Amino acid sequence: MRSLIAAVRTHRAAAEFLAWPGDFELDRSDHGEEVHLASGAALEGFAGDGTGGTFFFCGTGGEERPVLYADSEGQAALVAIGLAELLQLLLAAPWWRDCQAFTGEESDELAEEYLQDMPDLAERRERAAAALGLDVPTAASALARLHEVATGPGREVVLVFTPEGNPYDPLIEA
Repeated sequence: MRSLIAAVRTHRAAAEFLAWPGDFELDRSDHGEEVHLASGAALEGFAGDGTGGTFFFCGTGGEERPVLYADSEGQAALVAIGLAELLQLLLAAPWWRDCQAFTGEESDELAEEYLQDMPDLAERRERAAAALGLDVPTAASALARLHEVATGPGREVVLVFTPEGNPYDPLIEA
């Protein structure tokens, strides 16, 4: 099975799109503070964003493991079941962090803002998706899946700030 992490590192178009507008970089995997999962399951930081947030694999295994996102403000959520699903979200709706209501209307408004700043967004997205061998879902379906994961199985995944034993707040509410 091919590694998507290796594919991102290999394909410049994919890495560039994921870095911006996706705000996802494999070289930013250090969260900057000690954290663990309340369940005791393994936690592995593998990427980050420009605001100090970190993407973690949860449990043992490979890229199929659930992905938790923790921001630098003490909020976290399970955002995908596997790296492929995360990358599809980042390709389809790189504005996912700005969504509050997870509605199609909200997503369309955010997409319009991104398109004003980046008129070639769709073309860049398609090149990145082709390089990774991924289909791009609609933004609405990617956001619906994000909400489903975060408020379904994600309720059981609790990130804890280790030094104080305090759980992170939910990033996405039911």
